[in-house]
Amino acid sequence: MNTVAETRLKRPASLEKNPRLSQWLHVHRDGTVSIYSGKVEIGQGILTALAQIAAEELGIAVERIRMVPADTALSPDEGVTSGSLSIQDSGVALRRACAQARTLLLERATARLGVSGGDLRVEDGSVHAAGRSTSFWECADDALFDRDVEETAALRSPRDYRVVGKPAPRRDLPDKIAGRPRFIQDMALPGMLYGRVVRPPHNFAGLISLDDSKVKSMPGLAAIVRDGGFVGVLAEREDVAISAQRALRLAASWREADPPPRDVHTWLKEHAAEHRVISEKENADARSRATRALEASYTKPFLSHASIGPSCAIAQIDDGKLAVWTHSQGIFNLRRDLALALGMREDAIVVRHAEGAGCYGHNGADDAALDAALLARAARGRPVQVQWMRDDEFAWAPCGPAMALSLRAALDAHGGIVDWEHELWSNGHSSRPGRADDPALLAAWHLARPHKRPSAINMPLPAGAADRNAVPIYDFPSQRVVNHYVREMPVRTSALRSLGAYANVFAIESFMDELAQTAGIDPIAFRLRHLKDPRGRAVIEAAAWRAEWDRWKPAEGRGHGIGFARYKNLGAYCAAVAEVEVGHDVRVERLILAVDVGLVINPDGVINQIEGGAIQSTSWTLKEQVKLGARGIASLGWEDYPILKFSEAPVVEVELIDRPELPAVGAGEAAQGPTAAAIANAVAHALGLRMRDLPLTHERIAAAISQST
Repeated sequence: MNTVAETRLKRPASLEKNPRLSQWLHVHRDGTVSIYSGKVEIGQGILTALAQIAAEELGIAVERIRMVPADTALSPDEGVTSGSLSIQDSGVALRRACAQARTLLLERATARLGVSGGDLRVEDGSVHAAGRSTSFWECADDALFDRDVEETAALRSPRDYRVVGKPAPRRDLPDKIAGRPRFIQDMALPGMLYGRVVRPPHNFAGLISLDDSKVKSMPGLAAIVRDGGFVGVLAEREDVAISAQRALRLAASWREADPPPRDVHTWLKEHAAEHRVISEKENADARSRATRALEASYTKPFLSHASIGPSCAIAQIDDGKLAVWTHSQGIFNLRRDLALALGMREDAIVVRHAEGAGCYGHNGADDAALDAALLARAARGRPVQVQWMRDDEFAWAPCGPAMALSLRAALDAHGGIVDWEHELWSNGHSSRPGRADDPALLAAWHLARPHKRPSAINMPLPAGAADRNAVPIYDFPSQRVVNHYVREMPVRTSALRSLGAYANVFAIESFMDELAQTAGIDPIAFRLRHLKDPRGRAVIEAAAWRAEWDRWKPAEGRGHGIGFARYKNLGAYCAAVAEVEVGHDVRVERLILAVDVGLVINPDGVINQIEGGAIQSTSWTLKEQVKLGARGIASLGWEDYPILKFSEAPVVEVELIDRPELPAVGAGEAAQGPTAAAIANAVAHALGLRMRDLPLTHERIAAAISQST
């Protein structure tokens, strides 16, 4: 009998869009099963977890599952791999599809054996009864799955799970650890040419003129490609393509872009904006009990994806058909925008996913795909690989938006929050392909017949974007939350892991600590006083217990702090405790995180995601910021955009709270905001001084100390 949780999972959006059972799996005669998902592997281990879900519902060994890389010609269209939704979307759809497939296979096995269903013994796809046997592999054919996925097949109970909930080795890691070719940057197709695109080293600038006379005769150069302001080169060897790109950049005359604002956070607050109240709750009686009020402002800078491997793509045009290999997170959306930019029909384009460096958001992968396609038009049927350079990535890929936040709260005589106000200013957090009338692809804006560059947008709540996690999960009698959306962008912006949740949780949880200090109450006790959600309380208490919060021994320059959130207020719960030492720089020595993702599919995978998110958030919080100069983005290399070193990475401990009776949710973005807040609160505890502007660099700390003395 289905549980209440299972009933809520019926007919996920992925099945509404892709209803045919044959779109999801194929059973082979050799005893393997191909599983098709529209979600892509970007280093988060999703294909391993989806294989576990499929194996569990089919009742076969996970080793029999073949996860087919996402391909617009083969895979169900599941939109974009983002928002920590892959388990919720693709996982639930696969669960339904595989449960029905197992039912159909057993019905056919029963007919083949001439027995009743209750007499069957089934083990790893082998079916036995009355001394006879058959198998799923013998029973399957193409016609069996040529039907819509129904909702009547019984799902396996979590009590009977053998694969789900157990650690499973990541399928993508052996090649990566051994250094075997796996990434798109490693691909070398027969006859492949190497391409580079010539762009100025500053965002939003354009081409005025180009003198290519000296470069044309360069040995090994196959072609110089120009379409309006788009300029690229093709060469037989990659080093020749790089040399030609650099020479043409120097030979070009560039139109300067408008200089960015000197103080982007002041600019955001003063610039034209669309104002929207996203949460409002009035309680005049509660507000009348206020005895003290506190206000604070916080900022987050522009952030780069800063992938170790810059964006890359391969394209080939043959007989009017375009094939593209890309590490895009949304291959169907990309296909749509490629068709718009190139003036082609969508059915003439196939986009195939190939793994690239993890980015967890909208970086330059989609742009590189159009670059490769434009150059492939001049390659006479040969495949073309386009690899961005480091300065291309920093200057031209979308950034995570800068944000400014102002908070105000009132306390009653007992230290309870009776009123809460939260305002945020930000550009939009998504300019992904497939969401506007014009292609959201860089080269499309510079062609001889250019397309309009769309503004970054915000998705509506409950998922949200800039306002993601801006509505507090705490129980306040009065509250007001306002989002000020600034459409004009000083730099190109789009989705970066956790979107607005990183800044909103940092601000909310920092402010909760400031209010706790004003009220004279322990930060954890203060949070629990204002939180009714039992799952939220459980992760806070679990993190505090694991960190031995009550046994902390004060020492000069050392501090600990906590941060908490439920991602998007409807996903994973996460509480983080940070232990820091503040000397010349802030060093995070230990991070303890407690996490509730409902049903845990792969414990090792969830822990990996939380560890990775916490370490990335540590890097953002302590070091990362896109620097702006008179010509635009000024941080074009690792010297100007430092990230956390291996030697600086903290010890990370993760406490998992498994709730097999509840739906599984994603873990990929749960740690970002809580980790930042925990670190900021720990620094304030160590210094007795509050830092409200990210990142928490030595220069900012020194300036704050100087101002306080």
